[in-house]
Amino acid sequence: MTGFGKAEALFGNKKITVEIRSLNSKQLDLNLRLPAAYRQAEYELRNLISRAAVRGKVDAFVSVETQTVETAARIDSAAFAAYVAQLRKAAREAGLDTAAPGWDAAALGCVMRLPDVVASDAAAVTDEELAALIGAAREACERLDAFRAQEGATLIADLERRVDLIEEFKEQVVPFEATRTETVRARILDNLSKLHVDVDTNRLEQEMIFYLEKLDITEEKVRLANHCRYFREVAAEEQAAGRKLGFIAQEMGREINTMGSKANHADIQRLVVRMKDELEKIKEQVLNIL
Repeated sequence: MTGFGKAEALFGNKKITVEIRSLNSKQLDLNLRLPAAYRQAEYELRNLISRAAVRGKVDAFVSVETQTVETAARIDSAAFAAYVAQLRKAAREAGLDTAAPGWDAAALGCVMRLPDVVASDAAAVTDEELAALIGAAREACERLDAFRAQEGATLIADLERRVDLIEEFKEQVVPFEATRTETVRARILDNLSKLHVDVDTNRLEQEMIFYLEKLDITEEKVRLANHCRYFREVAAEEQAAGRKLGFIAQEMGREINTMGSKANHADIQRLVVRMKDELEKIKEQVLNIL
């Protein structure tokens, strides 16, 4: 789910930039920052990014740059001239010398503080500009998705390689199974011989068969092979398969644990440990997939 997408749009003398970054998370946590002038588009932007991200910790940034020099405030020349004329008239009527040095500077400071001389030029954002913003956000989402798809392909390849290793270790168990059975049988018979008691041979064979059947791991190996095959199918064919792959990995873990509890053989136990090691790596990587 880690990804990055960036897009730019030009509208008049403005350059609108949209950046989206995502990190791994079980739920969607979207943090959107945009200029106050674009607040009316926040709801649409959130919906657009949420649909693209699905889940994860997502940070989205919108910035706008003006290509030419502009000021946020303007001077009303007509109001300024009217105030100056009134100020000069009032000064003359009061007998003040408007031609004296420093009078112009004092008058300028006075007039600039009067109402309506300086006005804020807050131009409304047009529908066309909002459309340019949404277009840039959509392009950034597409690039984010492409980035995550590329990362996902790498992760899937790594997961499949580890599933292959688990199956290889499972096959390496086979040669030890026959040896394990004979070892267990010989150990039981040896312990019985040390007791120096009479034993019903037929009953002993029956109990021996029941006990060895409990140690048989054929069913676990078959189920593990099915889980491995299903894991590959889901990884190759389904979209947003992260959660399902996690569930399959849990089932694989159950079969491997059961094999370990029934192993009763040092070499099989070592192979089970190696399978568990690969499975833990699979579980960690699956968290990075949608």
